[in-house]
Amino acid sequence: MKSFYASVECVERGLDPLDTMLVVMSHAESSGGLVLAASPKAKKVLGISNVSRKYDIPDHPDLIIVPPRMNLYIKRNMEINNIFREYVSDEDLFIYSIDESFVRIQASKRLFGKTAYEFACLFKEQIFEKTGLYCTIGIGSNMLLGKLALDNEAKKNPDMIANWQYQDVPNTLWKIPNLTDFWGINTRTEATLWKMGIRTIDDLAHYDYFAMKARMGMIGQQLIAHAWGIDRTELKESYVPKSKSIGNSQVLMKDYIHEHEIKIVLREMVEQVATRARRKHYQTSCISLSLGYSRGEGERGFSRQLAIPPTNNSRVLYEYALLLFTKHYNGCAVRHMGVNFSKLTTDEYMQLSLFEDPEEQIADNKLDYLVDGIRHRFGYGAIVHASSIMEGGTAISRSQLVGGHAGGNDGL
Repeated sequence: MKSFYASVECVERGLDPLDTMLVVMSHAESSGGLVLAASPKAKKVLGISNVSRKYDIPDHPDLIIVPPRMNLYIKRNMEINNIFREYVSDEDLFIYSIDESFVRIQASKRLFGKTAYEFACLFKEQIFEKTGLYCTIGIGSNMLLGKLALDNEAKKNPDMIANWQYQDVPNTLWKIPNLTDFWGINTRTEATLWKMGIRTIDDLAHYDYFAMKARMGMIGQQLIAHAWGIDRTELKESYVPKSKSIGNSQVLMKDYIHEHEIKIVLREMVEQVATRARRKHYQTSCISLSLGYSRGEGERGFSRQLAIPPTNNSRVLYEYALLLFTKHYNGCAVRHMGVNFSKLTTDEYMQLSLFEDPEEQIADNKLDYLVDGIRHRFGYGAIVHASSIMEGGTAISRSQLVGGHAGGNDGL
């Protein structure tokens, strides 16, 4: 979808998404407000990107700044994907993100008597008729080629559709101007490839396979395969990660300079992640804490982890998080915080401490599940720690968010 959030907001206001300067900004009331989406014209005229901050936004009389409405965007996403479901089965539809989907039309081409390009035109027309939104479409022999066609050509074509097949690789993939425009190559990987003398995708495709394997291992093998347009991913095959983790992070609305306020947020986040672990019947044997310091501190922060006895008890996990905090925090102003649980196991058993009363530990664990049940039934704000209503607490306000952003007041 083309500038999805911003386009939805334009349509809701009766404005043309391609001819309106509009940005969707989270926490616009704060100097650190973050742009979640900018309309094409706002990007072109004002140079606004989806990672711009409020203080980077030029003052322009035609620029419209609106808050996010995540519930509305989710509804539009469902409407769009339901259009695809009229033509393909669920196993041939993979929702990649809130504004991108992969659709495998191999089985539907004969059924509906349409080519891939005709399907693309049909989808584009029906999406516009249903939602008033514009989209770009990449067609490919596989998911990789479709994605690369979308990102590198479709956005520039008059019909906003591009088709990259295996036989086109020398004239499409190998002509991509920048390594970072290729799927799977970030700036760090680009720097590594540059040290190896690789400047283009063409260079990557013709690099010695065994030398690449020795230097970068499986990732290097995959990069060369991708440079030849090879991708054996199947939509219907569900990915099952070898190791699981549960975590949460947030960018704070201000610089937290008081230690007691930082601890309030830390407790809330540990409790929120622990609640998710209990809901999935997990307990963790490793807790991680990351703190990002404010821009003016001159330091980036830290990320540390601690191996612990398996548990999903909120109080115990907060105590371990506090150990990490006390050991590594140096007094800088904090702007970002993250808590993560890894090495997850099932909660079919409970490991008791030899230094605490067994009955108290069991009762403490039952209390967590009782609180979870109350919140599930009546909402998070039904029962909170008193510290959460003090200065610095964020859990109550965050409980009203959808995907970390305002859900909107449209009642959807």
